[in-house]
Amino acid sequence: MAVLTVIAFHAGAIGGGFIGVDVFFVISGYLITLQILRQLEAGRFSLAEFYRRRIKRIAPAMLLVVFVTVVLAELVLRPTDSEAVARSAFWSLA
Repeated sequence: MAVLTVIAFHAGAIGGGFIGVDVFFVISGYLITLQILRQLEAGRFSLAEFYRRRIKRIAPAMLLVVFVTVVLAELVLRPTDSEAVARSAFWSLA
């Protein structure tokens, strides 16, 4: 539902595509909180393990997106604009 709302916004079918993003964050927050609570109840919650799993899940996609963005920016943008993209990429990775 969240993804469809964002797609509909970008297709011009509805206004307020941010609603889809809000729905995504609410559902994601609920599921993560539920997972943490269950692990706390079982006595096996680890903050380090929590962040390790998040990084393992998110980092590959983030690295791919940053890499492709920098390469495409270098190919299609003016040098000053591609430099700005490279700086943003650096700080995104930092």
